[in-house]
Amino acid sequence: MRDKIQTFKEKLYECDQHKKRLLSAKNNLQTMMPLRLDVYEKLDDISMSIIDQMIFRFSKLQDTMGEKIFPAILALNGESVKKMTFIDRLNRLEELELLSKNEWMELRHDRNEIAHEYSFNQDEVVDSINLIYTKLDTLIAIYDGLRSYCYNQFDFLGSK
Repeated sequence: MRDKIQTFKEKLYECDQHKKRLLSAKNNLQTMMPLRLDVYEKLDDISMSIIDQMIFRFSKLQDTMGEKIFPAILALNGESVKKMTFIDRLNRLEELELLSKNEWMELRHDRNEIAHEYSFNQDEVVDSINLIYTKLDTLIAIYDGLRSYCYNQFDFLGSK
């Protein structure tokens, strides 16, 4: 059990880092958002790297939450998660009022849209970047709610 608790703490820390970098990217991009095609076509390497950071951290935060944090919360609450499908986990987290299943699925869909980032259709690329930018506050709010729940629910985390 000690290893599971340590791994859970490490995953929360990892999510904290993704959140921190997402907020930094958001702050650095705010003057050019919503992004237009003519601006996108003239972006320098630094601006492109900030956009890449935003996309990467959005994906990593969502992946870590879905693959590690969600099942850990349920397991730490005494639920058997090994046989649960992902949708079952989302349903249970929704019952605990930790997220909206539909909102989470929409975020996953939006994240998958960015897979076309290097498409030849640059209009799609710009639209995807704008979409992720507008959705990052939603993802962070979900994480903040889960994190708060964890610190209130699990004594081993202490207070924060």
